[in-house]
Amino acid sequence: MPEHKQPNAQALGACLAQAHRTRTPAASATWETTFADAEQAYAMQDRVAAAMGWFGAGPARYWKSGGGSRQAPLSHAALPPDGVRSSPADFSDLALHMPGIEAEIALRLGCDVSAEQAAKLSHHDAIQLIDALCVSVEVVASRWVEGGAAPALLRLADLQSHGALALGVWQPFTGFAAHDWSKQQCTVRVGEQPATEHVGSHPLGDPTWVLPAWLRHLTRHGAKATAGTVVTTGTWCGLIATQRGDQISVSFAGIGAVELRL
Repeated sequence: MPEHKQPNAQALGACLAQAHRTRTPAASATWETTFADAEQAYAMQDRVAAAMGWFGAGPARYWKSGGGSRQAPLSHAALPPDGVRSSPADFSDLALHMPGIEAEIALRLGCDVSAEQAAKLSHHDAIQLIDALCVSVEVVASRWVEGGAAPALLRLADLQSHGALALGVWQPFTGFAAHDWSKQQCTVRVGEQPATEHVGSHPLGDPTWVLPAWLRHLTRHGAKATAGTVVTTGTWCGLIATQRGDQISVSFAGIGAVELRL
C-alpha cells in the first residue's frame, strides 16, 4: 500500500493564498488532517497574511473576534485591509463564495497596550481602553468549496471565513461602558426580504466581552496592540445568507447604521 503523507502546512498556505488571489475556492478534503490544534491554524493565518503582503512591516489594524458563548473558546483573525470599507460600502468588485452577513458592533482601541498589560486585563479594565464604537457588518465568505461545512480548524485558518467588513460612523464610547446590551435593538434588511429585529441577541451578552481574550491573542508574541486598532465583535443576527447584488442595511438603535451592496 502507498505510504500516507501528512498534508504539508507550506502547501496549504500556498493553496489558501492562491484562493485569495484568484477568488477561486479550494476543496478542503485534502487538508483535513493538517492541524492538530488552534495554534497551528493561527500560524497558518500568519503564513497566508505574509504571502499576501496584507500588513507589510506594520501591525494589522482590523480584527474580528467572537464565539458562541462565554464558556466556549473565542476565535480571532486579523483582517485584510483592502476588504474594510466605510458605509455606504460597495463590495460588488469582490467574488465572494457563499456570502452571508453578520450584524455587529466594532470597537476601537484608544491607547497602546503591551503584552504585559494584556496578560493582566480584566473585562472591566479592558473596557476602559476603548475610545469609540460603530455599527459594522461582516461579510462572511470562504476560500473552501464547502464553506461553513469545512472542518473547524480549516475555517479558522481561513480567517474564520472572513470576506469583507463595512464600518459605520464612529461614536465616542463614553456612556457605553455601562450600556445595557440586553436591551439593544438591531434591525437587518437584506434585499427585498422582510426586515428582521434582534434584541439583546449577542451570544456573549456584551460585545466588549471579547476584549481581554482578543488583546491577549493580539499581543501573544510580544507585539504591542496600537491605538486605533479595530475589532468587530460577533453577530447579533446569526449568519444571514445573501447573494451578489443584494442591498443590505443594518441599524443599531442609538448607535448608528451601515449600508452595503454585494
